[in-house]
Amino acid sequence: MQVDGQVSELARKKRTKVVNTSGKRKTAIARATLKPGKGRVRINGHPIHILEPELARRKALEPIRIAEAMNRIDRVDISVDVKGGGQMGQVDAIRTAIARGLVKYNDGAEGDDEELRDEFVRFERKILVNDPRRKEPKHQMGRGARKKWQKSYR
Repeated sequence: MQVDGQVSELARKKRTKVVNTSGKRKTAIARATLKPGKGRVRINGHPIHILEPELARRKALEPIRIAEAMNRIDRVDISVDVKGGGQMGQVDAIRTAIARGLVKYNDGAEGDDEELRDEFVRFERKILVNDPRRKEPKHQMGRGARKKWQKSYR
């Protein structure tokens, strides 16, 4: 929408920064959307303070606390959709998606926010990197992946 060679006010207001990221842990997949707002964090449409147990909530909020300590977060609404896996697998996926989103959201002219990325890596590398470990499948001659049936030599 151009008026007299200039971009109109309406078109300028519509340009809001939206960042989409994802994180995985085991079979849990989390997709995070960061956009300017009031600082709300929602998981599957529910406020994060409803998330129980408290350990899971604190773990999911770690990247936000680190970014707040570095003054890298200001009025950002975070919405996360997560599915699959168990409770702690979902929390790890949420944490990874939020951390990646904050690094992308706070990027400068040269790319991602390297200082924030370095701080996340210094805290724990697993915040930014998906955990590739998976469950080992059950093998024959045993009850699980490693357990074998007991032998009796009588």
